Amino acid sequence: MTIAAVRTHRLSAPLHTPFVTALRRTTTVDTLVVEVIDSDGRSGFGEAPQVWQVTGASIAGAEACVRDLLGPALTGRNADDLQARCAEVRRAVVGNESARAAVDVALHDLAARRLGVPLVRLLGGTSLRVPTDVTLAAGDAVDLAAAAKQRRAEGFTVLKLKVGTDARGDLDRVRAVRTAVGPDVRIRLDANQGWTPREAVRVIRGIEDAGLDVELVEQPVHRRDLDGLAWVSGRVDLPILADESVFDVRDLVEVIRRRAADRVNVKLAKCGGLHTARTLLDLAAAHGMGTIVGSMMESAVGVGAAASLVAAYGTTAVSDLDAAWWLAWSPVQGGIRYDDATVLLPDAPGLGISAVSEVNVQPRG
Repeated sequence: MTIAAVRTHRLSAPLHTPFVTALRRTTTVDTLVVEVIDSDGRSGFGEAPQVWQVTGASIAGAEACVRDLLGPALTGRNADDLQARCAEVRRAVVGNESARAAVDVALHDLAARRLGVPLVRLLGGTSLRVPTDVTLAAGDAVDLAAAAKQRRAEGFTVLKLKVGTDARGDLDRVRAVRTAVGPDVRIRLDANQGWTPREAVRVIRGIEDAGLDVELVEQPVHRRDLDGLAWVSGRVDLPILADESVFDVRDLVEVIRRRAADRVNVKLAKCGGLHTARTLLDLAAAHGMGTIVGSMMESAVGVGAAASLVAAYGTTAVSDLDAAWWLAWSPVQGGIRYDDATVLLPDAPGLGISAVSEVNVQPRG
């Protein structure tokens, strides 16, 4: 059985609420879905989200990588040799993590479909339910408190508060959210590289001294400032989670070597796919680091793959899989659903995606 074609689809869908971080503000998910088709007509899907400020990946760039290099390299090859095909994708191009991740996931999705099992089963898991946090977009203390109350009423018990846009006001923001939701909700912070090391220590120590019961602080300083990240980690008690500082295995090795963070956030679009993501999770566990799996702003395709990974491999804390929850409507048919703070994986072959929505698709290739 061979790979007959590799196609790409440009998707754009609105969010029900603007998504604001220290790095960007967006009101849409803009992404590229890759479709790998075998000679029997089955399709596997993967996703390359456009997040200029994090991965540097664009739809146009990912599309060119798939169209001009990865697709031709796979077409006509044996569809049943998953490990060989994924290894070819990893070797084919430097960088282009989002494009490689999309093709890697599509190949895994296709393999699971050919076996008639959900992707989570192909990865070695059985559960079809995965808990998630939900993000509170950056804003002032009043707006954040109101959003926190609403998310709590909707069933979310782990809130990820975006900070880093204004170090002087961040302590008040955290205090307002804690007051709004009470003691039974976990609060984690994500500065998205927004603080200097000194600001990070000042804000985090203020949070500790105020007894605001924060679970962890994600990526407090610039991703390339590993010395600064280690400096912060060594001066605060709260666990520090590395996100943008870790794309691949070499990045994680360096974070571990410098003892720069306590935990790591693994994302498919950062590392290039499921194979590397599994390696990162295993490496972190071997060195006693905590783990979560995260998502970019992406659709049910990318989030479904990330949730399947969590269901099969597990993480030490609730993962960050709310991206598709932000969509006003889904640009794909089938796939994951949300039941309050739980991602429900479909009991269907692969990712359970039946089609991309023709109304919102601009096919290429």
